Amino acid sequence: MNKERRVGLLKMLPGVLISVFFLWLTFRGFRLADFQNVRLREPVWLLGVVLFGVAGYTMRCYRAWRMLRGVNAPFGACSRVFMTSLAANNILPLRIGDVMRIFTYAGDLNATPSMILSTVLLEKLLDVFSLAALFAVTLHFGGAVSPRLVLGAEIGMAVSAAGLLVLVFGARTLEPLVKRIFAKTQKEKLAKIEHWILLALDCIRQNGVLGTLWLVVCSFTAWTLEGLMYVAATRLVGLQTDATGPWQAVAQANLSFLIPSSPGGIGPFEAACKDALIRHGTPAAAAGIFGLAMHVYLLVTITAVGGAMFLMHRLQRARRLPLLEEIEELPVGLP
Repeated sequence: MNKERRVGLLKMLPGVLISVFFLWLTFRGFRLADFQNVRLREPVWLLGVVLFGVAGYTMRCYRAWRMLRGVNAPFGACSRVFMTSLAANNILPLRIGDVMRIFTYAGDLNATPSMILSTVLLEKLLDVFSLAALFAVTLHFGGAVSPRLVLGAEIGMAVSAAGLLVLVFGARTLEPLVKRIFAKTQKEKLAKIEHWILLALDCIRQNGVLGTLWLVVCSFTAWTLEGLMYVAATRLVGLQTDATGPWQAVAQANLSFLIPSSPGGIGPFEAACKDALIRHGTPAAAAGIFGLAMHVYLLVTITAVGGAMFLMHRLQRARRLPLLEEIEELPVGLP
């Protein structure tokens, strides 16, 4: 293993420590009896959990395919690459799944690495915008919410909405403006930021105004389906919460992925989900266990589906290069 890879692995340590801290924060004071009391109160809702989950990730696969319609990327290949990248991100450090999606599988999608990077950046932007809007709306319900937090959430939603609208309707105009702003500096790190912004703008420009607005609709639909999956899960275990609790849990738990941590977002996810549910009347022990159970379910199912699609593709292609060697050959940095 070369020096750059060793340095990369050392960079994992702070993330692991962050995960350990949040897990301790979430489960301190818990008793074994708290876990033994978990029951499937209404098993019929298990069907809802599965169906809403499948529908939500199918919509995300559709969104990934829609972004690449200009290069005629096959829907099956887009779905496989997207799910494989999620599975890899769940078990491998340093967002290896996204890096593999950009570099290793760009050819499978008839695209260049820079083009795939632009779709990944736009995808993250759409997800953060959707979750910020859901978070701001759900904060108006439930208890123990600081007015400053509500105001901050509303400002964040307004800023993200305004930013997205500016990008959608002014992508072509913004490109030369961004170039002029960054032309005043010669710093390498800022040059990379400029490159990423231009890639995202180019992706939006290629999709067009109506195409990008449709991607916004797809994003909200995907997160609505995930919210319904959380609602079904609360019914499945008979969780004590109000009607808004599962929706705020979705927003807060998934926004916690913005906090650097170990692969899969372990720790911040559980803490954020617990905090959201407590605000909506769920006892602390039940809220923490629910967050853990949802995270385990998502990690296992997404990793299993993505891993199965990855293995099936490798068997069909009979690739001889082992996965670990393939990872070793990946570039250290993004383009």
